[in-house]
Amino acid sequence: MGTQTIERPDVDIDTDETTDDDTPKFFHYVKKNKIAESAVMGNHVVALCGEVFPVTRSPKPGSPVCPKCKKIYEKLKKGE
Repeated sequence: MGTQTIERPDVDIDTDETTDDDTPKFFHYVKKNKIAESAVMGNHVVALCGEVFPVTRSPKPGSPVCPKCKKIYEKLKKGE
């Protein structure tokens, strides 16, 4: 009985979520009570758009916002 090695194909892991210096391209909307918990405990949070990630940075005024999150947030605000 022999052992075979299966080659894994090269996969492009670029999710288009970060820039070259490891800063996010845009920030997501997340429930407030989950932000501090994630920052302290390292738990992952789920953004309105469905993106799952640990909170590692806080946005500064004028930071780019995820277009999907923004659209969902505006609908929630209007009560639709």
